[in-house]
Amino acid sequence: MPTTVHEFAWPDRVVVGTIGVPGSRTFYLQVRSGSQLVSIALEKQQSALLAEKIDEILDELGTLDGNPFSVPASTPIELVDNDQLEPVEEQFRTGAMSLGWDPATAQVVIEAYPLPEADDDALEDDAPSFDDDAEASEMLLVRMPVGTARAFTKRTREVVGAGRPICVICGQPIDADGHTCALPEV
Repeated sequence: MPTTVHEFAWPDRVVVGTIGVPGSRTFYLQVRSGSQLVSIALEKQQSALLAEKIDEILDELGTLDGNPFSVPASTPIELVDNDQLEPVEEQFRTGAMSLGWDPATAQVVIEAYPLPEADDDALEDDAPSFDDDAEASEMLLVRMPVGTARAFTKRTREVVGAGRPICVICGQPIDADGHTCALPEV
């Protein structure tokens, strides 16, 4: 079965946002180009790592002699996007992701694939297994210019950091309904 590719070559909008309250948030990577809108669920850690790695790529490209790709050192103010997510219809939950650079178009490239489907026979044995040879039925392919990528990382870091506050004593997140520190055993 061929893979359905949700491709965005020059998206109008690419952001990470959340639905829910801190401690129970679901993270989404949402991409729009014209009337085409795709939202994929991902983990908080995937969001944070994606922003970190994009920044690393941009920072490295910015150090090339003469900055040939015009990589901004900071987020261009005109590209800041603090709007809420558009209505979310989850396309898939993200499993594997890859990140790259296309020097021909001066764009950061993100590929996201859904979590693999569990083997139905294995579910009967209470030990799920996954078919490593199975191809993904769909994927998200996003290409972002360097300014958009810089704005994407800024927003993503802010969204990830807007979770529950951290307890200064035990280092664990503080829930809205209270917190009891569990001090480490000595």
